[in-house]
Order: sequence, then C-alpha cells, then structure tokens
Amino acid sequence: MPQPPNQVSGNRKRREPPPVARALIFLAVLFGFWLLLSGMYTPFLMAAGAGCTLGVFLLARRMDLIDHEGFPIHLAWRALFSYWPWLTREIARSAWDVTKRILDPRLPISPTLVEFQPSQKTDLGLVLHANSITLTPGTISVEVEPGRFLVHALTREGAAGLAGSEMDRRCTELEGG
Repeated sequence: MPQPPNQVSGNRKRREPPPVARALIFLAVLFGFWLLLSGMYTPFLMAAGAGCTLGVFLLARRMDLIDHEGFPIHLAWRALFSYWPWLTREIARSAWDVTKRILDPRLPISPTLVEFQPSQKTDLGLVLHANSITLTPGTISVEVEPGRFLVHALTREGAAGLAGSEMDRRCTELEGG
C-alpha cells in the first residue's frame, strides 16, 4: 500500500510545506538574500531586485528545482538549531588542529585516502554529508557515490575517524526527517 506523500516509514510524519508555500518561501529567501547582498534600498533598486528575484524563481521553477531536495526547507529548523551549531564547532576544532600542524613541524602530517560506506540513503543526505566533510578543514570528499565515499584527510587519525563518525550519524538523522 503506497504511503501518503507526507509520511515517512513508521508513524513519524514529515512536515513539508505545500508546493505553493514552498514557492513563496523560496521567493522570500531569494529576495532576502538579494537585499542582504545589495545593501541599497532605493525604490528603483528594490524593484530591480524584485524583478531579478522573480526571474530566478521562474527559471528555477521551469528547471523543476523547487522540490524537497532542491530547496530542503523541511530541514531548516532542525538543521539551524542542532546541526549547524555542531558543525560550526567541528569546523573550529579542525581548523585549530590544522593550524597547529602547520605551525609546529613536530606534529605529523600524513596525507591519507580513506574509503568508507556512509549510512545515508538519499541524494540529499549524501550531499549533506560530503559537503560537511569538505567544509571541515583537513578533509576533502574526493568521490561520492551511493554507499561509497572516498575522502582525503590530512592525517591518519582524521581518516580513521570518518567511518561511523558522529557526522555520519547526524547527517543520517537529519536526512531521516
């Protein structure tokens, strides 16, 4: 029996906005981003920004990019209050470790390629995990396929900590709804 579109396996419901609400949120985010980058609020420039926002929206809609993977608004609050603070802390820790290794020649640098199996099942989850790895200094996602990541790490310790990591668990949790 097929599941209704807003249901995830089990009895948990995924709270996704309807398509019209998703489109309006997308427009608001685009225009807000334009305002943030512009910093100029004359009537002509506001109208130009609104026109550009509408043009980008129509193009994105025509390309069918405003879906739950192209614009994952359903992840926004959970990601904002749990994942992003954690990832920011991990980026800072990793940046400090890389800085120490650069400045102190006694600390080992042992570039390593590691292959492991991520636990994410959707493209959105895989992309979230791969980008999180790349954002963390000292590691870069080289190849990403369903069921397989190839990551370059600055140290063996960093490479060893990737398989079954906290990041893998948190990305899977976030993707699961």
